[in-house]
Amino acid sequence: MTSPIWLEDHVEADGFRIRYVEAGEGSPLVHLHGGGGLTLTPAHELLARERRVIAFEMPGFGDSPENTRHQAMPDLARTMLEAVSALGLEELDLMGTSFGGKVALWAALIAPQRIRALVLESPAAVRPDGERPPEPATPEELVAMLHAHPERVPPRPPSSLDQRARTRPLLARLIGPPRDPELEEAMRGLEVPVLVVFGTEDRLTPPELGRVYKEVLPNAHLLFVYDAGHATSADRPEAFAEAVADFLARHEQFVVSASSSVLFP
Repeated sequence: MTSPIWLEDHVEADGFRIRYVEAGEGSPLVHLHGGGGLTLTPAHELLARERRVIAFEMPGFGDSPENTRHQAMPDLARTMLEAVSALGLEELDLMGTSFGGKVALWAALIAPQRIRALVLESPAAVRPDGERPPEPATPEELVAMLHAHPERVPPRPPSSLDQRARTRPLLARLIGPPRDPELEEAMRGLEVPVLVVFGTEDRLTPPELGRVYKEVLPNAHLLFVYDAGHATSADRPEAFAEAVADFLARHEQFVVSASSSVLFP
C-alpha cells in the first residue's frame, strides 16, 4: 500500500501561528504531541491510510516562539480547539500523547460536544507521586527513557535535548500536580468514549495508573500494549494503530471489553 503523503502548513488561531502536518482522507483524527514536540511515527502513517490525520505542533514547541502566555493547561486546550476550528473542523476524533494527552483531555472537557472519541496514549493527566525522573543528559538517555528497546531506535540528534530544555519552563508551568482533584472530578462527567493506552514497560507513566482513569471516566476502555514503553505508538506502531482504528470505528463495540483490560500481543 502506498504511504500517505504528509503536507505541512500553518493556521492562525488565538493569536498564535500554529504549524501542523496532515495526511490521508476521510474522518478527521487530530493528534496533540507529548513534551518532546511533534514527531511522526509509523503509527501515524498507518492511521492515515484510513482517515485524515492532523498532527499539530503546539505553541512553544518546534521552531515556534517561546510560549509565555499560557499559564494553565485549560488555556492551551482552548487555543488548540480554536486551531481545530480554524481548519473548519467542528466534530473530530482527538488523540493526545503524554503531555498532549492531558491537553486533549481538557479539550474534551471544555467542548465534549465536538469530540466523537478520545484516545489518550501514555497520558500525563495522572502521574506517580514523588520526585520526577531526572532529565536525560544525552540523546541516548532520552531514548532509553522513552522506549522499551532503545537498541532498536535510531539515535536522536543532540538538538532534541536543546528542544526539551527550551520547553521545560512551559511544561513545568502547565503540567499541574500528579493528582488534580478538580480535573478528576470533571472527568467523572465526561461521556465521550475514551481509549486509554499504556505500554507495559512504561517507566514514566506506569501502566497501573490506568485504574484511575477506569475509576473516574464513565466511558473508558483501558488497553495495555505489551512490550512497549512510554512511546507506545513508536515501539509497537502496528498494535497501537490497529487498536486505535478499531476503537474509533466502533466505540462501545471495541475489541477490548469495557469491564476489563487486556494485553495486546
